[in-house]
Amino acid sequence: MDKRELSQRVAKDYKHMIGKRYRHFKGNVYVVSNIAVHSETSELRVIYYSEDNPECVWDRGLEMFLSPVDKEKYPNVEQVLRFEPIG
Repeated sequence: MDKRELSQRVAKDYKHMIGKRYRHFKGNVYVVSNIAVHSETSELRVIYYSEDNPECVWDRGLEMFLSPVDKEKYPNVEQVLRFEPIG
């Protein structure tokens, strides 16, 4: 898939995430500001910021952002996904 096709896929498949609030399994709330395509690897990335501190901007691979909580590492966490949508 070339970069143009990839950017079209991002716009189509992940646009719904932009502006949404997500709770991290450790409790903090974040807002997705954009979905990006890594210029070298074409990996999809989530750009998000802390609701409590909007100047604190984070970048994480989409696959990891949407992944389940590692129950071996965090056995007592009840949340299923690393980041769960709020509302």
